[in-house]
Amino acid sequence: MLHQYTKEFRQNLKIAAPVMLGYLGHVFVGLMDNVFVGKLDPINLAAVSLANSAIFFIMSFGIGFSYAITPLVSEAVGAGKQHRLKRVLFNGLILNTILGVIMACLSFGIPKVLYLAHQPPEVIELAVPYIRIVGISLLFVMIFQALKQFADGMSLTTYPMIATIIANIINIILSYGMVFGKLGFPKMGIYGAAYGTLIARLVSVLALWFFLRYMSETRVYMKNLGWYLLSKPIIQKILYLGIPSGFQGVFEMGIFSATVWIAGTLGAISQAANQIAQQMASMTFMVFIGFGVAATVRVGNQKGRKDFKEMKRIATSIFLQVFLFELLFTFILIAFRHQLPWIYLSSDYTDPKKIAEAQSVYSLAVKLLIVAGLFQISDGFQVVLQGALRGLQDVIYPFFITLIAYWLIGFPMSLYLSKIYGTIGIWYGLLTGLTTAAFLLFLRFRYLSKKLIEM
Repeated sequence: MLHQYTKEFRQNLKIAAPVMLGYLGHVFVGLMDNVFVGKLDPINLAAVSLANSAIFFIMSFGIGFSYAITPLVSEAVGAGKQHRLKRVLFNGLILNTILGVIMACLSFGIPKVLYLAHQPPEVIELAVPYIRIVGISLLFVMIFQALKQFADGMSLTTYPMIATIIANIINIILSYGMVFGKLGFPKMGIYGAAYGTLIARLVSVLALWFFLRYMSETRVYMKNLGWYLLSKPIIQKILYLGIPSGFQGVFEMGIFSATVWIAGTLGAISQAANQIAQQMASMTFMVFIGFGVAATVRVGNQKGRKDFKEMKRIATSIFLQVFLFELLFTFILIAFRHQLPWIYLSSDYTDPKKIAEAQSVYSLAVKLLIVAGLFQISDGFQVVLQGALRGLQDVIYPFFITLIAYWLIGFPMSLYLSKIYGTIGIWYGLLTGLTTAAFLLFLRFRYLSKKLIEM
């Protein structure tokens, strides 16, 4: 009986692995930026944490919005409607580009919010110029996402992965050179990391456009793109799926960004330790996103074929595979909690103040990693369930589920418990929100799959 699910593991991983590697590449670059900046001092690390959390709050809507393209593509592939793919690509590109411009403009208003949020002044002073540089790159993020989601929907997840790896290598080289003044670059501190991110995101767009334009599977869709492809029904469908998905992204990713701000009210030490734990958890989260994309694609394919019994079997195989990864990540985060924080911190500080700050950050991060390990199961399931429901083009109920779980339950609990238990209380709230979301999304998927099978 178990074999009917495990035999799908290879195909699940074939779709998911390039997505994982691509997203892990993004996180790895973020990790390296934090490592480079953390070597300067914990205050610089807190500044980058605050800046990126604020930018990601905006970016999470855009990324969630772009997810609307994947189920439309996978459904068209499953139904054999090849003629529809080019229109989905073009209309998705137009909408994502417009949204990217809006997001870049919004990022310039972030500094005013930071002052109103009572963040540490010394952290804000460093964070504001960083935000203004990286904010411009949001346009490139959205164009890349349109191309990536199109490729993902066709199960061609390798091309976005390669484009991301190329961009990440460039990012690491530029960030290292410009943060420390190496490789012939001027020494720019944390702003060197910002310029590295900006340039790398532009490179990712150019690289992925090149692959899709010249590879045999996709070049027919990239040729002769023009306004004649505009389609009101497709635009309406993308908006219908994309806007709720965008808000789901805000609700989900936004709560993690918001916890950075809560940690900031507790001081720079709390903010830096919180960043370390979040960075570790985000590495595992990107693996779950890969399986979430696999769920969207494979469920969407079966929706196009109207084979709902097969859809449920395949979805269950993905849930089972993710559970095995969740157990592994829980073990790693808890077992190696004493070693992981030193990736970000330096034992070579000579200033007694910096030594004391680093030790305080380390001690707190060790405690946070235990909670981060415990919520791996909830985190993995809620991501994959969202992906499966997106494959069914069910976005309204998940919209309300994530709103309730993260912002009516998780965030208030993080805020309240932070007053009692400090930074670790924030993570207790996160654990509660993630567990609630996973449970409610599971109930929704079970209801829909049963209903579709009985039709």
